[in-house]
Amino acid sequence: MLRTARSLDRVIGVRDIERRVGIAGAAVVGVAFGMGRFCFGLTLPDLRVDPGLSTTGVPDAVLGLIAGGTFAGFLAGIICAPLLAARRGPRAPTTVGGVCGALGALVVVLAPSPAVLAVGAVLAGSAAGWVWAPYSDLAAALVARERRPRLLSFISTGTCGGLVVVAVVAVAAAGGWRAVWAAVAVCSTAAALLNLRWVPAVPPTPVADRQPVPWRALRLPALYAVVYQAGTAVAFTYSADVATRAGLSAGVRPVLFVIIGVLGLAGLFTGAMTARIGPPRVAAGCLLTIAVSLVLLALGERSPVIALLAAAVFAAPYMVGAATLAVWTGSVVGSAPGQALSAAMVVGALGAVGAPVVVGALVTAVGLPVLLVAFAVLCGGVGAGLVRSRST
Repeated sequence: MLRTARSLDRVIGVRDIERRVGIAGAAVVGVAFGMGRFCFGLTLPDLRVDPGLSTTGVPDAVLGLIAGGTFAGFLAGIICAPLLAARRGPRAPTTVGGVCGALGALVVVLAPSPAVLAVGAVLAGSAAGWVWAPYSDLAAALVARERRPRLLSFISTGTCGGLVVVAVVAVAAAGGWRAVWAAVAVCSTAAALLNLRWVPAVPPTPVADRQPVPWRALRLPALYAVVYQAGTAVAFTYSADVATRAGLSAGVRPVLFVIIGVLGLAGLFTGAMTARIGPPRVAAGCLLTIAVSLVLLALGERSPVIALLAAAVFAAPYMVGAATLAVWTGSVVGSAPGQALSAAMVVGALGAVGAPVVVGALVTAVGLPVLLVAFAVLCGGVGAGLVRSRST
């Protein structure tokens, strides 16, 4: 890895490598997370009533299963990415992620039924799992240690751009959810091509140098990942639905994603925040603030202003929280940051898979506001525990 970094330094320069990896990585992550992973939640109100999918409407339980399935695809990508990286190097999974995002979104565009829609949404959702962790290994191979937190924060915050783009397309499409998914397919292809051009191919870590996952060191990051993923999955899946019930039209609902994308640029400062007070305390602050946003979302049906306020409160902890996980795992397992992040994400993805399924199954019986408050309590409780943690 070090020989690779030194040779590249001589050819194109350290700063140029960092700039190219940062821009390409932000584009890939932005499309996979900001567009492909959360597009289902944005288009959910239109999917529910589209006669092209079902003449009687798509039931909430089915929508919950599909939403959970997209995060199951995310989990599958997380599991498979390090296996591929071990054979072909860490850039290979980022390419596969781009292909999955493009093909999955195309299947959704052409879907004649909820079953076909589910296949495409799950495949598109897997893109985020393929692409996130490999950038930790790419950063470790190509960039000096002291600059890695800033680079990883920049790449993670690429999600903000994806959220804004998908929201703008949704406004222009005026309820045409297939057009929104078509934009995901196009952007996935463009980001994958940019990534191939600008991110150097790094050889895989030799088998003799690989180390087992130090689960003891990752117990707190993994716990944080489970709760963070559960809370954000519920928020993204149902925020547009709450906004619809509050009275926001199809042309206005995407403003929620614009708010999250713009205010989420706070994620750029994650490196500085974690350096100042430590990743556990930053993570705690994120969970506590997400809890507040979920309570506001539970009240969002009463007023569109409250629904928009919930998105505003949610924005910064969502983006800072994602970048914090990458920085935190890299700080506790510096010898294998990508492997550590993958391990924490595998555990965390269980929360993302289960949360929408639980909400979809119980929403008719107890109501969405009650379930949102329940997840708020979960996030707040774990966040309070992390505040008291002495782990770094």
